[in-house]
Amino acid sequence: MDFIERQFQLKANKTNLKTEIIAGITTFMTMAYIIFVNPSILADAGMPWEGVFMATIAGIILGTVAMAFLTNYPFALASGMGLNAFFAYTVVIGMGVPWQVALGIIFLEGILFIILSITPVRQMIVNSIPMSLKAAISAGIGLFIAFIGLQNAEIIVGYEATMVTIGDLASGPPLVALFGTIVIGILYALKVKGSLLWGILAATVFGALPGIGVTPAFEGIFAMPSLSDWGQVFGQLDVRGAIDIGLIGVIIAFLFVDLFDTAGTLVGVSTQAGYLDEEGNLPKANRALLADAIGTTGGAIFGTSTVTTYIESASGVAEGGRTGLTGLVTAFLFLLSMFFMPLVGIVPGAATAPALVIVGTMMMSNILKIDWDDYTEVLPAFICMITMPLAYSISHGIALGFIFYPIIKVFTGRSKEVHPLIYTLGALFILYFIFIE
Repeated sequence: MDFIERQFQLKANKTNLKTEIIAGITTFMTMAYIIFVNPSILADAGMPWEGVFMATIAGIILGTVAMAFLTNYPFALASGMGLNAFFAYTVVIGMGVPWQVALGIIFLEGILFIILSITPVRQMIVNSIPMSLKAAISAGIGLFIAFIGLQNAEIIVGYEATMVTIGDLASGPPLVALFGTIVIGILYALKVKGSLLWGILAATVFGALPGIGVTPAFEGIFAMPSLSDWGQVFGQLDVRGAIDIGLIGVIIAFLFVDLFDTAGTLVGVSTQAGYLDEEGNLPKANRALLADAIGTTGGAIFGTSTVTTYIESASGVAEGGRTGLTGLVTAFLFLLSMFFMPLVGIVPGAATAPALVIVGTMMMSNILKIDWDDYTEVLPAFICMITMPLAYSISHGIALGFIFYPIIKVFTGRSKEVHPLIYTLGALFILYFIFIE
């Protein structure tokens, strides 16, 4: 216990062992879906499902443990959604790049990230973001993850005429999610510890009731992982093939999207956790970004797409997680999931969706930190915030915020309020949308 206190400084961070464990379990429950979704996406690119399953878990453990010990922050990492789709459908399927070469591209991106992380560049980028945009990023991520939760629950579904519409609320998944949301809402109002976790478990049980049929049938607890399956993707990256002038644009695209997805998540969740200092800067930002880069580089060797900081970490923060111990608990549970895949697999997406909706609700409170009487701050913040869920991209929201912010400041005679780096990034984002996006 003394070692835990010395390593993670629980008292100094106003937390305790029980809180950190509950927070770690909650983070695990809200992001456990990735160990099934990521292999399914990469399997479409020709990669073996079982091998990617093992690689996904290995990438989570490496990145999350690195984050825990380098920063003592409660952030978990995993193969990024969106980045894995770009890997599979755009690079491998669309461009015809072999998946081994695509892994080589991810590895090179990770090396570049490590280089940027041990220099002041990435930290300068994170800390140069204006406070209004930091608040907007946090609130925007809240909207984004709530939107993801509503989609996972089939409460919001696709519709050709209007893009999205309300789903059939009388069907199984929406009923499970609505039940879970109500349970969590009541428990939170009563200030019950572990509200998100209890809500997920209650929704899972509700989903198994006759007539609901959302929770899969229980088919056992233990399943031995196969190292031979992992061997099909472990170390199979082709770095030499990735060093190709024709693939430079792909490397830059991965680099750009990953950089600002990570920066946005770090800023958003850190704002929620209260980590930002009086000037709005994130202490140990360079270490957090280094952990992210280590996860990406190691993930490529293990056999998975870009590993990045997960927005679902906000669920653990919402449960009171404040140190790297939360991340270690999460990583340990993912390690166990290698052996207990049948048990982990019975928690349906509809049961974890309420946690995302509730956390999104909490993160929206950060809009109060925006000066709503100053339109040069409000408009860029709103554009940043609303773009994230509508474009389904944290990085695109940040990009538009960075473009709008300096332009409005300049044309209202307030150019001195803009950090020089914001001008550079705004110009780079314009070029990104023109030539890469």
